[in-house]
Amino acid sequence: MQKPKSIIFAFLAATFYAINVPFSKLLLNHVGATTMAALLYLGAGIGIGILSLFAKKEQSARLDRKDLPFVVGMIVLDIAAPIFLMLGISYGSSSNASLLGNFEIVATTIIALVVFKETVSRRLWAAIALITISSILLSFEGADSLRFSYGSLYVLVATVCWGFENNCTRNISSKSTYEIVVLKGIFSGLGSLVIAFIKRETMPQLTYIALALLLGFAAYGLSIFLYVRAQNTLGAAKTSAYYAVAPFIGVFLSFVFLKERPTGMYLTALAVMIAGTALVVADTLLLRSVF
Repeated sequence: MQKPKSIIFAFLAATFYAINVPFSKLLLNHVGATTMAALLYLGAGIGIGILSLFAKKEQSARLDRKDLPFVVGMIVLDIAAPIFLMLGISYGSSSNASLLGNFEIVATTIIALVVFKETVSRRLWAAIALITISSILLSFEGADSLRFSYGSLYVLVATVCWGFENNCTRNISSKSTYEIVVLKGIFSGLGSLVIAFIKRETMPQLTYIALALLLGFAAYGLSIFLYVRAQNTLGAAKTSAYYAVAPFIGVFLSFVFLKERPTGMYLTALAVMIAGTALVVADTLLLRSVF
């Protein structure tokens, strides 16, 4: 029974993360982009901090001084990434931003290859090529236009930031999950909030602040929490494979709640992205079965 439960956790983690883009799009009508990014991470940090008070004591070691460079890198990148994502969502469509989120796979893999000398299989190289092609198609405003979409550019920059952040976090992933998430949420959120004050963004009404904090708790906090719980049983590779459905859930929610309609180019990019993601999942599950 433990494995089916963990698979459900993995899909729930993907679903919670997927609601971020379409519901952030709605809230951005009332909340500034940088303030929104701050509230999302603060919601995650505060929510998981409260959960940790009622959780069983973790067996994992706590962070120490030698982890400081990775912790600082993680926090700085987690300040930048959601700000760029919120800007991308505000300039472009939610469905576009959701699908472009898969470029994080490309960024994370390339950085791991170049910086950490990890090996990349032929199947994964093919997946990287397909996801990159899809991302290029999504980055232009239409089939009859060669104008680059600034919304897509911001989302791509966000995925690259998260690609670097993933590689920082992987170096401290054996340490306390609660501690990592709380530090990430509180300090990244406060950093974004300082930038929002410098930009003189107007603070939203309390109702929208509460909604943004709640969204951050679910989309970032609970997503990470459930992801880790699934990972304990399924392992990192299989959990990542199940988590790959998140962008497509985001696309579906964008069509349903925001009434967005796909163009012909979008549908072409969607098909290419599905093929690339399928290769990532196949490569991940086959790798897991070998080891």
